[in-house]
Amino acid sequence: MPNLLDYLPPTGYVPLSSGGAGKKRMADFVQKSTTKTAARVLAAPIADVTTFAGIVQSVIDTNPFGCTSQEVGGVTFDPVSKSREAYTARILYQDDDGKTVGQVTARSGSVAGFNAGIAEIMGNAELTAAMEGDPVRDAEHERYLCALRCHDPSGEVYYVTFARDQVRISSYADDVIVGLVEAWADTVPALA
Repeated sequence: MPNLLDYLPPTGYVPLSSGGAGKKRMADFVQKSTTKTAARVLAAPIADVTTFAGIVQSVIDTNPFGCTSQEVGGVTFDPVSKSREAYTARILYQDDDGKTVGQVTARSGSVAGFNAGIAEIMGNAELTAAMEGDPVRDAEHERYLCALRCHDPSGEVYYVTFARDQVRISSYADDVIVGLVEAWADTVPALA
């Protein structure tokens, strides 16, 4: 006698009559958490890399958001720590008439590297000769970015990312976090 199970479709298949054309049904994604992002666009770009670095270091040193340290896999993380950073300088080369004849862009992972790179490029006589112009720092078009990893006392980990023209809060769920960061940012004139 034949086994009836041999004639039944495998489990997980959608029958032809349902429009599934006998294809295996895929599992649905189920939302497990809700994370958000908020940004403050600054009225004016942060003036220079020194001011920018001072703001970032102030957050690390004073912990204005009330963050707490966290232990993960036996490693203790500071309440607020740098997650990533990038600094981009632009040097223009101008001829005797002030016309731009070339440019060099240099990107560094630290403020010290940023400043050292600018000094090296500006002082490089061979590069200046090759570019056929005098080096001029284009400070207006410099870009700065630093993301801080923050551990809220509630256990939530979120990021505050500073750029020259905005501050972004990301990966948070509790709106109280935005209130904390916003209240602090309101006290920093460069973040208006």
